[in-house]
This record gives sequence, structure tokens and C-alpha cells, in this order.
Amino acid sequence: MTREARERMVRGVWRRQRLAGWASGVVGAAVVFAGIGFLIPIFLSPDHREDVALENLPLVMASVVVGGLVLMWISLRGRDDAFGWALEGRDPDEHEQRLALRWPLREASLSLAIWFAGGIVVGLFNLDHSAGFAAAVAVAIWMGGETASALVYLIHERLQRPITAMALAARQPDTAVVPGVRARLLYTWSLGTAVPIAGLVAIGIVAVTKPGVETEYVAAACIFFGAVALVVGLFATIISARAIADPVKAVRAGLDRVAAGDLAGEVPIDDASEVGQLQAGFNRMTDGLRERERIRDLFGRQVGQEVARAALAEGTRLGGEEREIGALFVDLTGSTSMALAMPPTEVVRLLNRFFRVVIEVVEDEGGFVNKFEGDATLCVFGAPAATPDPAGQALCAARRLAARLDREIPEVGYGIGISAGSAVAGNVGSEQRFEYTVVGDPVNEAARLSDLAKERSERVLASDAALARASEAEREEWEQGEQTVLRGRLEATRLAVPRHVPAPGHARAH
Repeated sequence: MTREARERMVRGVWRRQRLAGWASGVVGAAVVFAGIGFLIPIFLSPDHREDVALENLPLVMASVVVGGLVLMWISLRGRDDAFGWALEGRDPDEHEQRLALRWPLREASLSLAIWFAGGIVVGLFNLDHSAGFAAAVAVAIWMGGETASALVYLIHERLQRPITAMALAARQPDTAVVPGVRARLLYTWSLGTAVPIAGLVAIGIVAVTKPGVETEYVAAACIFFGAVALVVGLFATIISARAIADPVKAVRAGLDRVAAGDLAGEVPIDDASEVGQLQAGFNRMTDGLRERERIRDLFGRQVGQEVARAALAEGTRLGGEEREIGALFVDLTGSTSMALAMPPTEVVRLLNRFFRVVIEVVEDEGGFVNKFEGDATLCVFGAPAATPDPAGQALCAARRLAARLDREIPEVGYGIGISAGSAVAGNVGSEQRFEYTVVGDPVNEAARLSDLAKERSERVLASDAALARASEAEREEWEQGEQTVLRGRLEATRLAVPRHVPAPGHARAH
């Protein structure tokens, strides 16, 4: 929001608050006039009623006007301290924030104090008629003041929501600094129930205890205060309900978005009570969920999505379990000479292109890249999630990987080795630091086959153990060759090479 728009918004809130203050005063004055009007026939004889009414009418009107002007003058003097930061386009400090958040309560308290003082003045003015009548007039004015003050608070708080949101955006108070839900409901009760019922009780007491009271005045009083209870009570209830329901609806809508997977949104914090703490709590929750998603995404990128899902679902513990796996080991040739001939940034860029192809092919075949070892990669099928044909998946991935490497990165040489069999898959390390890995003869054999493949023109070699465990359709894609003793092994291994390397995107055979 630009500074001009911000200033326009703040001044608009002030203007509406001033109008609401005068309107609340008019409502309070109506309650006072009606109350005194019903009190005069009860306390005074018909000969004095008109004179007393003519005396009190201008006095009460003057009290309302003077009180309103005094309240406006005091408000103008304190407004810059409370909202100067908003006009200057900066965040409030703690003192300014507290003043701004408590502004509706301050205005309501000042209004109540002025009405209380006005009740004393008007009551003293009526002492010459009778002490009882003077006390009744003062109480009537206080009742009107309570009505006006409660309306001031409820309406000011509602109108000030945009500025409240700006103040709370700077920092969230540790505790509620304004009246909460309970206090708002008490205000509503006082407007819709306490004031009119108190008036009815007072009229009823006087009618019972004072002889000669005319019943039509009592009936009129009951009708008036009943109407006040209906109209003002409904208005106050609507304001209070919206003040509570709107933030709760916003939080509920936010929860629906979170349930649908949208963690980007936040609800505006525009309430300084416990309702605002609820809004802030929702935003902290979504912040935590976003952070958790970032960590889970990073975790999945580091160890593989399958490993991450298994860890989140089952927890992490050291040790492993025996699995039937397919192992694919791919290694670049000439990486040492590349590192000497090319700038480091170019070497990294080339490796990233190579690894991207490996990851895409392996994951498309249902496997996961277990680890990067310099310019080599170990890929596993059948762990951590079991698959029906891990050997066939590894063999098919090898053929497809060779096709893509030849097409997309022809400047590099490589060797791919594939084996299959029983291995132990699990977490290896200590409680403080561990990693998911696969240990067993198929992994070692795939690495040795990869070394041998780099020296041969086929560049892709599989063991007969992998072919024996693969589906018949995948076996048809391979041709068995000679036997050889791999480095570090005692027994000979029969080799197999692809009959042909499929074009990129070729349908899988298994």
C-alpha cells in the first residue's frame, strides 16, 4: 500500500469513527430523554411536569453537545500519538502499537466518564424538585451513557480493523491487550439486556412503591424499554457476532485451503484479542507446515523420495532387512582428464546433465538413485519399496539410459553394470548420523561390471544372475556372451549385453 493510500485509509477510518461517536451520543440521548420523560409523570404532579421538562430538555441537550465536543477535543489531542506512525508510513513501536490497539477502549472509557459527569451535573440541577427525582435523572443519564459508550467501543473496534491489522503486522503481542470475546459479549448484554431491563425494573419499583402512579405511563415505559431491548440489542449482537465470526470464518477457510494442499495463504490478523491470537496461531501453523514441506522436499532430494516416504511413515532405525533387488551402477570414463582439461564450472555443469538423465530414467522405471560417488551412481530397484520385477526394471533402465546418454550427452563415455539378487537394505551409521544404503553381492557385482563395461564397445554389461531373475520379455532383449572373472571375485560371471539399445522414450519391455 502506498503512503497516500495508507493516509487516505487512516483518515477515512477517523472520519467514520467520529460519525459513529456522534451517532452513539444521539442514541444515548434518546435513551436519556425517554427515561426522563417517563420519570417526570411518576415523580411529579401534573402541575410541574411541563416546567420540569422544559428545564431539563435544553440542559440535557447542552450536556450531550458539550460532552461530545470535549470527547472530540481529547481524541484529537491523543490521536497523533496513537496513529502518527500510520500516517508516516512506518511500523509502530511497542508504545504506539499499544495505544492504537486500545484506542476503541480509550474512546469508550472517555465517553463513559463524560456521561457520568453529565449525570452528576444534571442530577444536581434537579435537586430542587426532589432528591429522588434528581437521583433518578442521574441514573437515567448514566444508563444512556452506558448505552452510548458500549456502542462507541463496538463500532470503533469494528471500523478500526484495517489499522489494527497494520499495527499487528509489525509484531504480535504476547498477550491480549484489548477486551476479548467475553468482554464483547458483556457489552452486548449490557446494551441489549441490562440497560432496558434495569429501566423496566426501576419503573416497576417506583410504580409499586409510589401511590397515584398513572398506569398508562408505566405501560408506555415498558413498551419503550422493550423496543430498546429489541432494536439496540439486535444491532449490538450483530456487531459482536461479526467481530467474532468473520475472523473465525477466515481461519476456517484457511484450514480448508491447507486441507486441499495449499500452504501459501495466511489470514490477516486484524484483532488484538484472543481472536487475533487465533489468527496468529493459524499463520504460525502454516509457517511450520511450509517449513516442514521444504525440509521434506529437501530430504527427499537428498536421499530419494521412496526413502523419505519410508522414513516418515516408519521412523528411522539402524539396521536393515533382506530384499530381492536389482542394482545398476553407472560410471563415467575419462573424468580425470576432463577435470584437467575443463574449468571446474564446466565439469560440474556436465555432471549435472549426466545425473539428470540418470535420475529421470531410473525413477521412471520405479527405482531410486541411492548415492552419487563422484562421477558414478548406484541405482537400486526393489528397495526400500518392494517391486514385482526389480531385475527386469534394472535391465530395462540400463538399456534406456544408454540410449539417452548416447543421444543427449555424446561427449562423455560411460560404463553401465547390472546385477540382481539378495541384499540387505537399511540405515547404516550411528544414531547421530546415518544413511540408507544397500549392501550385498549384487551391488559389488554391478560396480565390477561397470568397470569392465567402460573398456568394451557395448558399454552395457549385465550378469546372468540379473537375467535369470528378470521377466521373460526383458530377457528377450539381451544376449548372453562369454564368462569372465570380475575383479575381486573368485567365480566366473557369465556376461550379457543388449541385443539393441532402444531409442529414447521406447516402451519398456517388462
